[in-house]
Amino acid sequence: MTCADTAAPKPLRAAVAFAALAGALAPPAHAAMSAEELAKLAQNPVGNLISVPFQNDTNFNVGPQSGTQNILNIQPVIPIEVNKDWNVITRTILPLVWQPEFAPGQGSTFGLGDIQLSAFLSPSSPGPGGLIWGVGAIVQMPTNTDEVLGNKNWGMGPTAVILKLQKGDPWVYGALFNNVWSLSGNKQGGSYNNFLLQPFLNYNFPEGLYLTSSPVITANWNAENSQRWTVPLGGGIGKIFHLGKLPVNTQIGAYYNVVHPDDGATWQLRAQVQFMFPK
Repeated sequence: MTCADTAAPKPLRAAVAFAALAGALAPPAHAAMSAEELAKLAQNPVGNLISVPFQNDTNFNVGPQSGTQNILNIQPVIPIEVNKDWNVITRTILPLVWQPEFAPGQGSTFGLGDIQLSAFLSPSSPGPGGLIWGVGAIVQMPTNTDEVLGNKNWGMGPTAVILKLQKGDPWVYGALFNNVWSLSGNKQGGSYNNFLLQPFLNYNFPEGLYLTSSPVITANWNAENSQRWTVPLGGGIGKIFHLGKLPVNTQIGAYYNVVHPDDGATWQLRAQVQFMFPK
């Protein structure tokens, strides 16, 4: 649907309402964990905790009109215990997209994009040297509310993550990847074949403060070579706070796209608030 500018704050109001509710319902089980331990737990994509991140990506100079695109990704993470040795970690991304106009008079568009659901099978305990890994599958659902916000073909592919997180070591680093192929090509948007690689590097200080870099590198394999890749460079800073008894991971960063398609964003401002429910 096409919206006026006054509609943009709605997702932020929802996040504030969620924060108030989560703070009231937060259990006291996390009390024994230090702020630094909570920060490192938040940096593990297959960590054994329920969390709800709200990640807001503001992309600048998008499209032929050099507009500003805003995507609020609501990303609930839910671990499922298979047995004492294995967990399945589910990660869902629900994108609320504010799309700028691509032609004069077209108007901007706000709505839901295509939801992605990932499930990782991961050992419940780290391996030697703090090695943690997970493998699984990702599904893309055609949930977009407007044709400019997504694709009407279902998609699926592999996903995996590997990282090192060791007690006493301030560094947490690793990478997450997936590749999603469309299962059909006869609906709106046509076929797609999209790759994502997200390396991450974090250095943790006492009291839950940390430096971070986690650029999202993407490739559209169906595009021409010159239009295929988006490669950002950048980083930011994060801090663990508490909302009552509830630990909250906050983060802000900026990334410059050193490689991008002609109509792709030149740089991005990223802000995140993650509500954590450790066991």
